Amino acid sequence: MSKRRVFDIDFEPGSDAPEPAAPAPEPARRGPMASAISENAEALTERAAAEAAIRAENDRLAHEYVSLKRDGAIVARVPLGDVAMTKLTRDRGTGNDPDFEELKTSIRDLGLSNPIQVEDTGEGYELIQGFRRLKAHKALFEETGDDRFATIPAVLVAKGEALEKLYRRMVDENLIRRDISFAEMGQLAAAYASQMGLEVSDAIATLYASAGRQKRSYIAHFATLMSLMGHKLQYPEAIPRSLGLRLSKAFVETPKVRQQLDAVLNAHQPETPEAELALLSQVLMPPADKAAAGPSASSKTTLKLSRKEGAVKVTGAKGKIELQMDRDFGAVDPRRLEVAVRAMLDELGL
Repeated sequence: MSKRRVFDIDFEPGSDAPEPAAPAPEPARRGPMASAISENAEALTERAAAEAAIRAENDRLAHEYVSLKRDGAIVARVPLGDVAMTKLTRDRGTGNDPDFEELKTSIRDLGLSNPIQVEDTGEGYELIQGFRRLKAHKALFEETGDDRFATIPAVLVAKGEALEKLYRRMVDENLIRRDISFAEMGQLAAAYASQMGLEVSDAIATLYASAGRQKRSYIAHFATLMSLMGHKLQYPEAIPRSLGLRLSKAFVETPKVRQQLDAVLNAHQPETPEAELALLSQVLMPPADKAAAGPSASSKTTLKLSRKEGAVKVTGAKGKIELQMDRDFGAVDPRRLEVAVRAMLDELGL
């Protein structure tokens, strides 16, 4: 067997033969501490970036939430006890509400289809719209104890909205629904003027800017009526527009009419809207028409007065007035008695 011989071959310079590749450098070796520091720095950077993204998203959502609040697009169930009614003077009377039971029945059977509107104060809520709906929910919860009436659906309004705008929200809702009386509108205008330090006319122009000029004029007359006699009236919401205008003008033009009405209401103390309206109309009658009209809604009136001399019983009926007390009126000077009787008749417009 022949042996193969291996020869060394030398390539001449400039030939195309490839040069041998240089050996790859070995990677730098890192200690355990350096590796841990590097990995921690990368983790911190990633965490900071994630937190920044979360903050940016939260800020966006917060701004969007506030914007939705202002637009009345946020609805939540609010506990009844968290809703206060101290910021705004309500434009609803506290007298008889013939439709209140129907409202309660509707809410009990079908739920509240139109949420109330509240301002988020940060510590609770302030009612803006929905006085009757809130009142009905409270009544249902007291009567039934059902937890579904313990909270009420409410549109949330962001805190800090101007007081004038909050009043306008409340007023415009009732103007649109057309179930608010002139007496209630007049009373609110007078209260708002007092609260804001305005003239009543300016208060009406602000609150009822959505109403026509003629309607604002009617509200002004009822504001006068309620300022002068509202505390004496039991059913002001029942007063029709024409009667309210006549009363307002009579109070301004003939102050004695107001005194007469005050005496009549004290004497009769009407228990129904119809009885009170009859008395209001009677006061405006000329004396001859009053006599022809006959007895008023109450044909007999009895009063009991307390005096330092003792109790006094006064009875008024058709054609007579009786005054009874432990006193000998026959011993009174006739001239003093005449003066006293004349003063009483003048006060009654007789």
